[in-house]
Amino acid sequence: MIPTADEYFRKIHQTFALLDANNIRIFRSMKKHGPRNLQLIARDTGIPYPTVFARVSRLEKGGGIFHAWANPNHSRIGLSRAMVLVNPTPGKDLLAREALRIPGYWIRIIRSMGECNGYYSIHAVPTSNTREFEQYLEQFVPLGLASNVRVYWMEEQNSTISNFDYYDPEKGKWRFEWNDWMSTLSEDSTKPGKVAPPENRSTVASFDKKDLIILKELNKDARIKLADFARMFKITLPAAKYRFDRIKEKGLISEYVIDLVPYSPLISDMYEVRLDFKTESQMLAKRTILNKIPFILHHSLIRGINSITTRVYLPRGEMNNLITLLSTLVRRGVLNNYTSLWLDPMTITSQTFSYEYWQDGKGWQYDNRDYNEQLQNFLTTPEKALRDLAAFQPMSIATML
Repeated sequence: MIPTADEYFRKIHQTFALLDANNIRIFRSMKKHGPRNLQLIARDTGIPYPTVFARVSRLEKGGGIFHAWANPNHSRIGLSRAMVLVNPTPGKDLLAREALRIPGYWIRIIRSMGECNGYYSIHAVPTSNTREFEQYLEQFVPLGLASNVRVYWMEEQNSTISNFDYYDPEKGKWRFEWNDWMSTLSEDSTKPGKVAPPENRSTVASFDKKDLIILKELNKDARIKLADFARMFKITLPAAKYRFDRIKEKGLISEYVIDLVPYSPLISDMYEVRLDFKTESQMLAKRTILNKIPFILHHSLIRGINSITTRVYLPRGEMNNLITLLSTLVRRGVLNNYTSLWLDPMTITSQTFSYEYWQDGKGWQYDNRDYNEQLQNFLTTPEKALRDLAAFQPMSIATML
């Protein structure tokens, strides 16, 4: 159903109505302290606890505009993050999408256009099986599923909340100061003291299946109650708290992500933009600047190359300014190159990391022979598979948020 004009502007107004001064203070405090302890957030913001509680409850019911979740430290649980770009062979796009799901270790799959006209996907694969995962994907081209497949291994994700220094809550208006961002990103990055230390790849921690189940639940909703864990494992509340505290102490939580929609989805687009730098020192110096730009939601270093991949969420009318910014940075020698993908939010399929494949005492279970067999069986009856997969989805204003 195509939204009416009234629905269209009501949804835009709803987004900005939730971005008032008090909610912005709550968002910032949640990013700093985590989203669980509302008493601490009340003290930190100076907003009375009942008001904080009521506001957070209202935000959580706001139609997908706000969501808090815990991002696992994948390296601490023996997983490596991969970004995969697949250009399907014409007519095989649905088969290619399902083939990405067969190993089970996928996290997110999205249709994309731009550098890759096909699928953008994120996977968290057992570190000891990364080469086998690559070998599985390498079959896509000779099997006729895809014309091209690329895999990039990434460090842990670094998320931000939109920099509300560029937002006027009274007017409900963002400032896009492209010239200032251009100047900051163009500054000399070779001066002493400007280069951030490289990211350490953490060693694997000790954990068990129950730890992973708790981490999985936090990955879905960081505000889940300890009482829910107690009921889940049939243990006392103090025992559940002990389990939760131990997960934090072991470093299994990389960060708390405060997902919020800073601009209405009806007038905005989502992109994955890769920035290729000339040197590692330039890349590390610029990454701190990226955290301050309000339309960048998160970024990750790509292993083996001097590149950062960033998630960009931007009002549609500003995209040309972003391309102008990136092109100028290439001309000025700050970047070697950049690429961009438009991601279709209507097509996102997602799941948590694949905790179910862990066995205490045995580790992560990964069987490339089984995955290859599943893929071959899947491709022997492509017409039946396509009939099962092909389904048109009507657009509605509800699914836009």
